[in-house]
Amino acid sequence: MAINDITLAGSMRTNLVNLQGVATLQARTTQRLSTGKKVNSAVDDPSAFFAAQNHQNRAADLAARKDQVGEAIQTVKAALQGLDGISALIQQAKGLTASARSANTADRASLATQFDALRTQITQLAGDASYKGTNFLASGSSLTVSFNESGTSSLTVSGFDASATGLAINAAAGSWASNANIDSANTDLNAALNTLRTDAKSLASNNGVMTTRQDFTTQLINTESSGADMLTAADTNEEGANMLALQTRQQLGVVALQLSSQAQQSVLRLF
Repeated sequence: MAINDITLAGSMRTNLVNLQGVATLQARTTQRLSTGKKVNSAVDDPSAFFAAQNHQNRAADLAARKDQVGEAIQTVKAALQGLDGISALIQQAKGLTASARSANTADRASLATQFDALRTQITQLAGDASYKGTNFLASGSSLTVSFNESGTSSLTVSGFDASATGLAINAAAGSWASNANIDSANTDLNAALNTLRTDAKSLASNNGVMTTRQDFTTQLINTESSGADMLTAADTNEEGANMLALQTRQQLGVVALQLSSQAQQSVLRLF
């Protein structure tokens, strides 16, 4: 239907246009209340929309990095738990050497066999201390962890060989017939413990750095998300008040339209 097919009085058309404007504002307010945002698309406010989108994109990228850091922390924890287990096995092995010093020949042979069994367990435990395929207790292992979205801020965690061979724990010499062989084994164990403590400090230090960066990233994600909300979030109290005001305006507009139509209806009285 063409715009001019029906002729309305000027006052009626004005009131109709006002009602249409109120309906548009009500639709906008309803959307803001339902979504909680005053800027839902680039049409609403291009500058705020794209700025908020940039904040949200960075927050999402940082969240992905945070997850990677969390996985790296778990990998280090697995290695540290492995080191605790290896240290406990070494302490058991030291107990065997202490017992062997005062044992007879037959008992020394049995203790030497137990020592070699513990040595095997140390190697196996080191091989099992992995997380998602990464084992910091294996020779040549390393993991680079990126902290920011561009990857320009990172930390490389390097592993080491914590097997019996890597720790230079030699197999029991013969049947530990001589005290010199027993003392040599004990010396190897003490050196291995010192190596483990040094390596554990290095891993713990890296773990502390990653934990600090993880906490910082959490705060930064919150900052970015809050910045996006400040640009786009609606004030629900204000929008609720707007809706009440618009409903009142709509009711008054309908009354005004009815009053305007009465002027045209009075023409009927002439006939």
